[in-house]
Amino acid sequence: MTDGWDWRQPGGTPAPAGGPASGAPPAGSPHGTGGTSSPWWSDALTDPWRDPYAPAAVVVPAVRAEGGEPEPVTDPDAPGRPKLRQVVLISLITALLAGSLGSALTYAFLRGGAGATVLGARPAEAPALAQRKPESLAGVAERVLPSVVTVRVASLGGISEGSGFVVSADGHVITNDHVVSGGTGKATVVFNDGSTATASVVGQDPESDIAVIKVARTGLTPVEFGDSEALAVGDPVLAIGSPLSLANTVTAGIVSALDRTMQAGEPGGPVRYYAAIQTDAAVNHGNSGGPLVDGAGRVVGVNSTIKSLVAEGQEAGNIGLAFAIPINQAKRVTQDIIGTGKARRTVIGAQVGGPGAAAGAGVRLNAVEPSGPAAAAGLKAGDVILRLNGRPMTEPTDLVALVRKYAPGSVVTVEYRRGSTRQNASVTLAADAK
Repeated sequence: MTDGWDWRQPGGTPAPAGGPASGAPPAGSPHGTGGTSSPWWSDALTDPWRDPYAPAAVVVPAVRAEGGEPEPVTDPDAPGRPKLRQVVLISLITALLAGSLGSALTYAFLRGGAGATVLGARPAEAPALAQRKPESLAGVAERVLPSVVTVRVASLGGISEGSGFVVSADGHVITNDHVVSGGTGKATVVFNDGSTATASVVGQDPESDIAVIKVARTGLTPVEFGDSEALAVGDPVLAIGSPLSLANTVTAGIVSALDRTMQAGEPGGPVRYYAAIQTDAAVNHGNSGGPLVDGAGRVVGVNSTIKSLVAEGQEAGNIGLAFAIPINQAKRVTQDIIGTGKARRTVIGAQVGGPGAAAGAGVRLNAVEPSGPAAAAGLKAGDVILRLNGRPMTEPTDLVALVRKYAPGSVVTVEYRRGSTRQNASVTLAADAK
């Protein structure tokens, strides 16, 4: 039985007789309750009986495919969670980059900024002379300076200042006699590092201008001695000391001459004789007593005297004529002073007069001691000494200075003239009896 209404799907055919009175779609319809689809018709939005105030959106669930859950799929390009090793590696690389950037910025800042003007060329390898090898002048100076000292002595006239150098680890120092003469027997020594120590005079030899003082300190570094007899004219040398109170001063030059006989001394003082090493290294007041060293850093002389073109009363300065006592002589005198308190003086046993008959033709012997070395070798008064060990004699000073250069007991060859005859004699030098 029908209710008089023509049931049909919108836009479709009339419903068959005996259809459901409930308004549900016919059995077997794709919109029926027995199917898997929605109970709403697909054209429900055009239903004339639809509530006009109902929401316009009608959600129709999608039809699910038969079967289980779909297999998960992983996108190979999708970002994944980083592993611990990757985290550590990234952190390390970041730290290195940050450090490099910081160093570059610091360098740029110290150089004055990116836009600053860069002065000079790119650094290059230092030349050989600037590498300061041990055998270079700079290397020699660096090695010797710790053994060189400044010597200050108080006297009635004020403070006398000179130089000196350490010759033994227990504190013996060589200097000039004229540096310590007139003092109280006490001195102050200043080392190259600025430290000071007191010192006392061990002994002096005014005629050789050598004095020995002892510093109240042990464990010092002594100098290395060279052989002054092995020097040659032209050898490079360094003079080290405190000229004009300028401590630790080093000057360079060459050996200008050898056996330059000197007679020096102050008015009223002792006369000093020595066959000196002449050098053009700059030596001034205050260098006295300091070492003259060879190219190997060995002491070959004791700086003592300079010549200068000054008027009376003016201060003398360097003009390239400086003189040093040969170290062989200074070392011998020092050993005598340390051992006995005084030095032996080498003599030939004859008194020297004026020059020979012709200028530059030797020096005449005025007297010969009967028991002296000259008499033992057959020399007589009136003989003219022409050469001593090949060194020409022109002034009386030459014979005295050269004889004192050698140690007592040394044998020297003397060429002399007696009348018109030239002869040679071997003389064994001796120490003075006093």
